[in-house]
Amino acid sequence: MRKQDPIHLFSVDVEEHFQVSAFDGVLSRDAWDSQPSRVEASTQRLLDLLAKYDAKGTFFTLGWVAERRPDLIKRIVDAGHELGSHGWWHRKVTTLTAEQFRDEIRRSKDLLEQISGTPVRGFRAPSFSIVPGLEWAFDVLIEEGYDYDSSLFPIRRPDYGYPTAPRAPYRLTRPSGSLVEFPMATLSVAGFRVPAAGGGYLRQFPIRIIQAAFRQAGREGQPAMFYIHPWEVDPGQPRLPVGLVTSFRHYRGLEGALGRIEALLGEFRFTSTARWLAEHSL
Repeated sequence: MRKQDPIHLFSVDVEEHFQVSAFDGVLSRDAWDSQPSRVEASTQRLLDLLAKYDAKGTFFTLGWVAERRPDLIKRIVDAGHELGSHGWWHRKVTTLTAEQFRDEIRRSKDLLEQISGTPVRGFRAPSFSIVPGLEWAFDVLIEEGYDYDSSLFPIRRPDYGYPTAPRAPYRLTRPSGSLVEFPMATLSVAGFRVPAAGGGYLRQFPIRIIQAAFRQAGREGQPAMFYIHPWEVDPGQPRLPVGLVTSFRHYRGLEGALGRIEALLGEFRFTSTARWLAEHSL
């Protein structure tokens, strides 16, 4: 199948399998170093797949991971991909003060730039946790030298979502300046927004919903933002003792995720956010 235009955006939230917010109640951060690390091997699967399709992406990386796996950071950059910040501890913005947030994004940015020798221009909040009422986070990002954010999921959900955000990339103006926002991809059906950006939706929903969202964005002349976590292509990861709902959300569909990503890479063209910004003005 001929790949469709325009080019879309591929992103990876680089974190370990045990660092998801849903596990906060069963595994403390003090215990993270006691867990088996699997992020290098699973990230390499994504790097290999992107190379196969000559696609580039943005790797929003935790400072905690970068500190312990600097060779992985260098490997990502050497493959021609962009680095972004995912914070340091994978703490939701909803749990932080402005100064705690500033420390997270400054510390992670500084370390990623030091290891890679490349600028870190973008940020993604863990669990898409910049929600209505937390717009101060954009001011802090601007003050700390970030050019863009990709934290908003323009849907209505009880645990995250920014339902009034535009579906396409846009420039967001704040008292401290401006930055570009790259919201997660959604499918518009009769005015209702269906989340279709990747991640758990890629694993749980029929893939035709994800494909339809990217085709729709293409017809509208807009890039759609895709995201995935390395642990989502790692069916052999250890299972943690969590409830049935959390277990279903986290572990279901791991076996088929890599094949679904490959199907998208085979149909659509993908690039990093920085490369897209270099070729477009907002």
